[in-house]
Amino acid sequence: MASCVSGCSPVVRFCQKLNRLKTLEEDVMATSLKRCLSTVDLALLGVGGMVGSGLYVLTGTVAKDTAGPAVVVSFIIAGVASLMAALCYAEFGARVPKTGSAYMFTYVSVGEIWAFLIGWNVILEYMIGGAAVARAWSGYLDSIFNHRIQNFTESHVMRWNVPFIAHYPDLLAAAILLVASFFISFGVRVSSWLNHIFSAISMAVIVFILVFGFVLADPANWSTQEGGFAPFGLSGILAGTATCFYAFVGFDVIAASSEEASNPQRAVPAATAISLGLAATAYVLVSTVLTLMVPWHTLDPNSALSDAFFRRGYSWAGFIVAVGSICAMNTVLLSNLFSLPRIVYAMAEDGLFFSVFSRVNPVTKVPVIAILVFGSLMAILALIFDLEALVQFLSIGTLLAYTFVAASIIVLRFQPDKSSGSSGGGGIKTDASSTPSMNQSGQQVDPSAVTNETQTFAQDSGELKEYESFSDKLQLVERQKSVKERRAPGTLKACWEPYLGRILGHCEPGEVVAFSVLALMVSGLSLCAVLVFGNNQLNLPVWSFTLLLVIFSLVFLLSLALIWVHEQQPNHKTFQVPLVPFVPGFSILLNVFLMLKLSPITWIRFAIWVAAGLLVYFGYGIWHSKEGLREQQGQEVAARYVVLPSSSLVETVQNVQPEGHTLSTHSPTHDNPPASR
Repeated sequence: MASCVSGCSPVVRFCQKLNRLKTLEEDVMATSLKRCLSTVDLALLGVGGMVGSGLYVLTGTVAKDTAGPAVVVSFIIAGVASLMAALCYAEFGARVPKTGSAYMFTYVSVGEIWAFLIGWNVILEYMIGGAAVARAWSGYLDSIFNHRIQNFTESHVMRWNVPFIAHYPDLLAAAILLVASFFISFGVRVSSWLNHIFSAISMAVIVFILVFGFVLADPANWSTQEGGFAPFGLSGILAGTATCFYAFVGFDVIAASSEEASNPQRAVPAATAISLGLAATAYVLVSTVLTLMVPWHTLDPNSALSDAFFRRGYSWAGFIVAVGSICAMNTVLLSNLFSLPRIVYAMAEDGLFFSVFSRVNPVTKVPVIAILVFGSLMAILALIFDLEALVQFLSIGTLLAYTFVAASIIVLRFQPDKSSGSSGGGGIKTDASSTPSMNQSGQQVDPSAVTNETQTFAQDSGELKEYESFSDKLQLVERQKSVKERRAPGTLKACWEPYLGRILGHCEPGEVVAFSVLALMVSGLSLCAVLVFGNNQLNLPVWSFTLLLVIFSLVFLLSLALIWVHEQQPNHKTFQVPLVPFVPGFSILLNVFLMLKLSPITWIRFAIWVAAGLLVYFGYGIWHSKEGLREQQGQEVAARYVVLPSSSLVETVQNVQPEGHTLSTHSPTHDNPPASR
């Protein structure tokens, strides 16, 4: 038995390496970047990331081919669904104000390899998203000039007849990406002001569309003579919702920019709510105007808004709409180019990606090398691939990131408090004065009430303080008794102890929640797989289809219930997602469902990209991880209180060593050796 354990120990240590958590320093506001973004700046970045080409293209496409005028309902449902993911990002962005967005959030709560894979896929999403928008920008501008740019390129430059790539190199799309990268490298202030200018023009055009569009609105276009409000029924509305959901995927730029926010605890949640509200309002109202101006079945999917004004006899209005669409695409372009280098910077700063990308220009305070390198890679993608090939692979990484962020919220909210030196390998670091003390019954005492009475260091000299006065001891004991005790995070709630205590009471804090989150993910994936593939690909009988739905639904709901009956971490001063674990749980279910709706070729490309990422991680990241180096050094110090049997209070300073090392303890202010806790 001993030989089996010793033989498995290398595997266990290797798995611990893969799942180690990131340790955040006590001062989470410390950064080498420049904190200068206000709530308005962040909100406009979020609006720019969401209200882009989708407003001018997606509304017409979904209205004509999928939902009809009921596209309005599709956008409302998609906005509510996106709100669940946005709330999770807002809590993390306020609580962990570091750049990296979903990568960082996964690293501090789930584990290193999962964080790397999330970051790796988000990098690809931003690259493809920026290239796709540049292609759309080029195509829209080319259509204004009657495709003269494309004809000139094919005739005088080059035309390709190669599978899987574009018919001609889009020099205009590549050029706009290079120019935008050049401007963004000048600093966050320049990027922010450019985004302000384009966002202001875009919103002014949207207001023009709404005002003038409602003047031209004809309610007869929603009548039964034109097919009615929902010609494709409920299935069309839900299918339209799945497509409209992708119109809101740009809000994560706010969380990615939290390390450059002046007051991220307040600005990130507020900016997320404002930007999502503005984007949802714009999509709903514009789709309403569009389907009231002209019959939905006559829309031009490629340029629905400008074509609608043109058909009503206002060609000059169509030109204004074209200008607004180009400005809106510029904001999306800037959002992608703004977020991507910062995620690369965060991964390089942690040692998981090549260190050259973590260099910050001392003048502009931005990662210039990451901006220029990945801006150039975006330009290459836009040069050689057409829009359709890019869009097919656009959403899977974003949905995967949403899923892991939602799961991370649950894990982080219910996990026991960890100090940075714990053998678990990381977590959110807290100093000794804010770490809850725990009694023998698994309950923790409010730290704010205890540490105010048990000062550990003399304020002036920093020396250890010993309580010698009998009155001091008596007051300390009385105040500790008066402190209201509560159970530690991750333990069973007191009201459920009589019912579930015998079954779950012996588990370690957070253990049941961890297994429940895993069951939640597996049951959610199985439930969505049955819904998507059960009737068509698998051809399941009705009784089998129904039975599987009932089983997986019950497991999913039971997992949520098991998580809910455990204690959460006490309320923080920052924003928190309401109704945890239900909001993150249903966000996971929705994201997985949408991922399974993607085409098989998308999953094949995704698997190839993940395989390439694993090569990078195991070839470079795992060896240069700063968390791994910190574990090897093992020189972190944690302050702890020790109460002796004689009831005197002393403080010990302990060197927290890695597993297998001796734990040294010394108390320079007391002659007696401290007793164990």
